[in-house]
Amino acid sequence: TGGMVTPRLVRYHLSTPLGVKVRQVAGLSEEIALSLGAPSCRVYREEGRVEVEVPRAQGQAVALLPLLDRLRASGAVVPPVTAVLGLDQEGMPLLVRLPSANVAHVLIAGTTGSGKTALARTMVASLAASNNQRSLQLVLVDPKGRGLVAFEGLPHLLVPVVTRVDEAVAVLGRLVAEMERRDAEGRSEPRLVVVLDELADLVQVGGRELEGRLVRLTQRGREAGLHLVACTQKPAAAVIGGLVKSNFPVRLVGAVTSPDDARVATGIGGTGAERLLGQGDFLVVAKGEVTRMQAAYIGEGQVRELVEGLRAGTSRPRLAATGTGGAERASKGGNGDRLAALRARLKIAR
Repeated sequence: TGGMVTPRLVRYHLSTPLGVKVRQVAGLSEEIALSLGAPSCRVYREEGRVEVEVPRAQGQAVALLPLLDRLRASGAVVPPVTAVLGLDQEGMPLLVRLPSANVAHVLIAGTTGSGKTALARTMVASLAASNNQRSLQLVLVDPKGRGLVAFEGLPHLLVPVVTRVDEAVAVLGRLVAEMERRDAEGRSEPRLVVVLDELADLVQVGGRELEGRLVRLTQRGREAGLHLVACTQKPAAAVIGGLVKSNFPVRLVGAVTSPDDARVATGIGGTGAERLLGQGDFLVVAKGEVTRMQAAYIGEGQVRELVEGLRAGTSRPRLAATGTGGAERASKGGNGDRLAALRARLKIAR
């Protein structure tokens, strides 16, 4: 009944005869891919139709900086503390507003090569480019010292990029204390975003102390203006299942190794995340809705250029050792907490 071409996929809309179930068509995914000469395909139901997605022979990358330029040129009003993710299935910019009650914290999951760390870099870069350090502050934890260290020197950083687990435990303890101070003072600004690469490794090495601090931050952080973005390539229930089960309302899931990992990562069954293409091919899961997207990308060289540009005329904020100090006022954005098409022609998880 029609279709659509996206940067990475060709999407076919199918109408099935009465009585034919979606799972019957999905069971033929390998045969469909073979007949189309494709390495794989994904079959699912959406809006009363059966959708078949087939990878393009020559996919197109989505660069972050031109996407930011596109948003500015369109006159789109992007709320504060909103991260750019990429393009959805219809080629629309997809964003996520962290202060929303329906967002608060974000989990990024996927195997090596899925693009999860690159997506975290994109989120950090877009947040830094669109918010000054008086309204937004960042803590970056990168235990492997590869994915986020290019942001060293960013004026939004509360502390240098954390690369050791013992340092991560200490910093998270200070953040818990900051959260409690804010609760007592009734304030939530400036917004504070904590980005953790390799969550499963951090939990396994840091033990109960680190996990306990993460749980406290995810359970109580939003009201105090603290938000977590956590990446993991091991979304196994035995490793992080208890931590992520109800504490990460929004999931960004790239290619995973099995249907079980897909279910833990997305929080729902039957998404087909194990059949994603990698290299930025993601599912966005929010409020039970699943949207496929191509994540935007920014290279490490471009990150360093961005950091240098933002450093000009700015100073580094510091994490308070006591409860003193205030913050500049930041807008809380609008209402209507759902994935929706804005008048400015973008989609935003709110």
